[in-house]
Amino acid sequence: MFRRSACLVINMSLLLSIFFFFCSVNCSAIPARASSNQQSQPQQVTAAPKFMSRGQTYRAVIGDTLVLPCEVQDLGSYVLLWRRGSAVVTADKMMVTRDPRFRLVDGYNLEIGNVMPQDAGDYVCQIGEYRDQINTVEILVPPSVRTSPASGQLTARKGGTVTLECKASGNPVPTILWSRKDDSLPSGEKALEGFSITLEKVDRHQAGVYQCTASNGVGEPITVDMQLHVLYPPEVEVERSWVHSGEGYEAQLVCIVHGEPHPNTLWYQDSFPLEPTERRTMESRGNKHTLTIRNVQSSDFGNYSCVAENTLGKAKKYMELSGRPSPAQFNSLPYSRSRDSYNLTWQLESYPPLEEVRLLYRKLMINETPHHPGNWHDVILKPSNGETFSHVMSYDIRNLESGSVYEAIVQAKNRYGWNEVSESMQFYTRGPSEDTYDYPSEPHVDMELVAASSSKLMWQPSLLLTLAAVFRVVS
Repeated sequence: MFRRSACLVINMSLLLSIFFFFCSVNCSAIPARASSNQQSQPQQVTAAPKFMSRGQTYRAVIGDTLVLPCEVQDLGSYVLLWRRGSAVVTADKMMVTRDPRFRLVDGYNLEIGNVMPQDAGDYVCQIGEYRDQINTVEILVPPSVRTSPASGQLTARKGGTVTLECKASGNPVPTILWSRKDDSLPSGEKALEGFSITLEKVDRHQAGVYQCTASNGVGEPITVDMQLHVLYPPEVEVERSWVHSGEGYEAQLVCIVHGEPHPNTLWYQDSFPLEPTERRTMESRGNKHTLTIRNVQSSDFGNYSCVAENTLGKAKKYMELSGRPSPAQFNSLPYSRSRDSYNLTWQLESYPPLEEVRLLYRKLMINETPHHPGNWHDVILKPSNGETFSHVMSYDIRNLESGSVYEAIVQAKNRYGWNEVSESMQFYTRGPSEDTYDYPSEPHVDMELVAASSSKLMWQPSLLLTLAAVFRVVS
């Protein structure tokens, strides 16, 4: 009995909706027929209904509340319908749709609460058969992004090609911008537009976090991260290929190792693997691997290698731990204060006392060739050693030609042998037309050698005068 009553109520509601619909389409205001007993009255002409509002396009963001206006003048006995396509939403003041988000407000204005993407479309406010007003609803959807692959994790081998892709949705269609977290893109640009980027011949420098950002002007832009891992065999670098130390002192050998998967790193002296001892420790911090030798003995001097290996390969770099002096570094300025002499200053390190220093210099000729070089002047110097391992020295080279270019090299020896020859130092004497500067006389001795006992550069009076002369010429 209950089911039959419910069915009857539903059918009556449906019949009523159909009646209102057909009445609005086919019926006009029908005046009541006069009773036969009443005196016939002249028929009153009523004004036709007229829309006061205008149909237009409305844009709303998901979740907003939207009101579609439908204001009518002189509706009279006409029935006003709201419909969407062939579906009737309202008939007169009655809600035909069962969606509780729809309701009439302030007369016949249609309110849609908590709008959804499926609410987009044309809504028709209709009176009678031909009079209607169309409002178009466009739902704006904030961007959303899906990465491909969905995990956001990509792996490529060194030298390969990899494509990173973001699939964005929203209304309007979002724009995708690619960037790299805390770095520039491999192309050198800060950002690129597109749904994907392709990286070719990848190496370890292209690994990292890539970000794709989707924006369409609705809500805030959405950014997702994609992690690119590059698999490659070990790559080894050394901080210094030649390390100077002395007996009783400490020495550190450092190599920088990169590789994916993470490599295993071992130390060798000559061809023998090294193990930690009381004097020898191995430490790793990130990519930096350090071999520390305390209280260095003569047996510790020699060739060392840092060997790194992973499943993709092996790499090795060599270093030398030596007691020989370090190569000389020149400190003097390149311009002489005179026409026929130049004060050359250099610095080097040696833990044992220096036994001998050798200076070679020559004039550079315009027509000089590798097969016919200029003649070298060879000067052997006897050093005076200080108490520290750092030595600052100077030598006054005389009997030079004016307006000429010279070069010099220095080599030093201690009880472990000669060091590597220094890099070439070029210097210039003043020309005949250039001014020279007379300063208080200094004691000069042929093949003079001055040794400092400090690790810092000792500013000799001759060097200070040279600096003053150069600054005076420049100004």
